Amino acid sequence: MNETSEKSVPKYGVVTASKIIGETVVNRQGENVGKIQELVIDAGKNRIAYAVLSFGGFLGMGTKLFAMPWEAFEFSTEENKLVLNVDKEKLKAAPGFEKDDNWPDFSDTLWGESIYNYYDYSPPWKS
Repeated sequence: MNETSEKSVPKYGVVTASKIIGETVVNRQGENVGKIQELVIDAGKNRIAYAVLSFGGFLGMGTKLFAMPWEAFEFSTEENKLVLNVDKEKLKAAPGFEKDDNWPDFSDTLWGESIYNYYDYSPPWKS
């Protein structure tokens, strides 16, 4: 039996992947920019490498997917939303891929570096 001490505090910000996948994402302006389709885990480094965001299209047609650095997201505690720190115009011009095509090789660090650089984040494997 585990007992909690008076010094124990609940872990704030711990979320299951199933709560994130399918979650609607908004940008800082409050505009809907898509949904989280998948989380890509770097098992060797014990971290989330990318969130795959779906954006665009109508009724699921023409929707593109984008690998986004996990650091580009934050949780809004006031509205219980996932907020992407990228504006819609930058997202429209971003490198993406189609859901039914071959997905990128997420372990390719050159590809990953280009994604992180596009969104102005430093790849975690370079720090």
